[in-house]
Amino acid sequence: MTVMPIRRRPPAWDVLRQAIAERKAITARYHGRDRVLCPHLVGWRNGRAKLLSYQPPATTDSPRQQWRSMFVDELEDAAITDLPWLTAPNYTASASGIDLIERPSTPDQTKPPR
Repeated sequence: MTVMPIRRRPPAWDVLRQAIAERKAITARYHGRDRVLCPHLVGWRNGRAKLLSYQPPATTDSPRQQWRSMFVDELEDAAITDLPWLTAPNYTASASGIDLIERPSTPDQTKPPR
């Protein structure tokens, strides 16, 4: 087993953890583009903080890529919104590309809000 050092948590970390716990959508800038994201889990990949989120179809140019895996230290201006938190039936934490999961959505949380 390889042990990777974990870096400090990036500034957006606490916003993401809160959004996951409360099932809230966020807005953020990623690689210069404004995005609406529904965070599902945060964790670590090779020592870097990583996020798996669902991007609602109406907010992306690529409707086939609604799941986004991104490095948290590359997110800017992350903020919780009142927009609905959404998911998809194909959600699975094991396909996230994240080595160490710190805050997943529980199975009950992946059901759309009523």
